[in-house]
Amino acid sequence: MIQFEDVAYSYGYGGRELLAGVSLSLPAGSFQFLTGPSGAGKTTFLKLCYGELTASAGRISLFGQDPREMSRDDIANIRRRIGVVHQDCQFLDHLPLIENVALPLTAAGRDVAAEAENLDELLSWVGLSAQRASLPPQLSGGERQRAALARAVIMSPDTILADEPTGNIDWDMSLRLLQLLVELNRMGKTILIATHDLNLIRAAKAQVAARVLRISNRQVQVGSDL
Repeated sequence: MIQFEDVAYSYGYGGRELLAGVSLSLPAGSFQFLTGPSGAGKTTFLKLCYGELTASAGRISLFGQDPREMSRDDIANIRRRIGVVHQDCQFLDHLPLIENVALPLTAAGRDVAAEAENLDELLSWVGLSAQRASLPPQLSGGERQRAALARAVIMSPDTILADEPTGNIDWDMSLRLLQLLVELNRMGKTILIATHDLNLIRAAKAQVAARVLRISNRQVQVGSDL
């Protein structure tokens, strides 16, 4: 699905090298956590995974293709196979929740009206049917995170990347969000979660065969113990 071969990344020409010599793969249907100290490069790693950033050295393969050899349209098509839950969880505040969740469909030129049943099922799945007409500022932190997950999976991507999805919500809501991600994994989706929360990782390991990736000294260590 996503493969790194001796990948390095530096900010700007001659800038500080954040990642170096990273070689690993995210197999189809796997459940992975990415951890490490603040500033270690977790968000950068995720951006490399969906083609927002380009490696300074080495090769990244997204579904068998190198983003550096792809057109902008090709990269846009690849990104539709990758759902991203961003750390800042941004929405268009003037649009109701249902329209925010449907934005990827609109961007892809899909008929949103024809997807009404799927949208309703998705909102029900994340427990937000009652909030479908609410504006984003009216949502709680946990509701916003679940809405962000719904938006990330509306295109039925193969892979879901989540950047600190439980960083600003309480433990009960964190477990609820984790359960949704576990359910997606059981449906065959590849899951990668960047997090500081070791308790969240332990909770996931009780349910799925989750692998831990740890960024340390610019390297990504695979299968590290907690």
